[in-house]
Amino acid sequence: MEKIVFTNGCFDLVHPGHIDLLRRAKALGTRLIVGINSDESVRRIKGPGRPFMKQEDRMAVLKALESVDDVIIFDDLTPEKLIHEIKPDVLVKGGDWKTDEIVGADFVMAKGGEVHSLPLVEGYSSTAYLEKIAPPTQNNFAEGADIISRSLKQHTGVFEDLHDNFRAEIADCARLIIETIGAGNKVLICGNGGSAADAQHIAAEFVGRYEAERRGLPAIALTTDTSALTALSNDYGFDRVFARQVEALGRPGDIALAITTSGHSPNVVKALETANARGLVTIALTGRDGGEAGRLAAIHVNVPENRTALAQEVHTTVLHVWCELIDEEVKE
Repeated sequence: MEKIVFTNGCFDLVHPGHIDLLRRAKALGTRLIVGINSDESVRRIKGPGRPFMKQEDRMAVLKALESVDDVIIFDDLTPEKLIHEIKPDVLVKGGDWKTDEIVGADFVMAKGGEVHSLPLVEGYSSTAYLEKIAPPTQNNFAEGADIISRSLKQHTGVFEDLHDNFRAEIADCARLIIETIGAGNKVLICGNGGSAADAQHIAAEFVGRYEAERRGLPAIALTTDTSALTALSNDYGFDRVFARQVEALGRPGDIALAITTSGHSPNVVKALETANARGLVTIALTGRDGGEAGRLAAIHVNVPENRTALAQEVHTTVLHVWCELIDEEVKE
């Protein structure tokens, strides 16, 4: 019986560590399929000057390995869509990935499959090899210029992806917020860390104003009341810190807006579950593959980006676009 194993990466510089990982991955099944990022996808992830080898050359090298049965090139930043198409029995990544961080892990496990984070062979690293072969820079300013260029190009790529693929969802969310506020309901917003700051930020824009003068709009950030946060965490556990507030403040027809760059934050997931059970309309603004939060929400705006900082910056832009659309509609 065929047992398909899948793994993925850029494989821009194949070294013995990669070969060992692929060999061990193949041993977990009968057929190993390797997904590799297209040239354009690698540029968006790694920055200018990458990849070193064209996608066809990287494919040829991998196909020459005894352990690899097939290689598929994908254009997205993550292999999420490809994993859904292949439906592998086993999903594998290198040991620098935690199991719950592996893109597609939830999908594979939900189908009864296996997910493995295999330890990497010590002493082998693409970054280390690149540092050895890269031409020396003249000074720190040259290095800084490379970082600036790479970072800005990555930002541009993520925003272009959002523009091309998620305009409809962004518009749907803005329309829903406008209709909810017009009906006399409110927006409850939650998130952790930088996403908690985003929750406070957007709530302040609603209650105060964005750019246009208009009436105050009802929005509450569930991240700001230190007495409630500490009491609920102490009495019910941190996983319930937002859900309990949704129980107390949420009413049918309100919106629960969950912001999470991982999509897996337990307290955000529980808030969405509670909101759904109580008849609130749920929106998730996520990163990576969207995780459980994305699957629970009625409307899901996903930024398929593994870098938390990039996802957060795009989230801020999405929130501001919503404010701009609301300014156009709410005139009083």
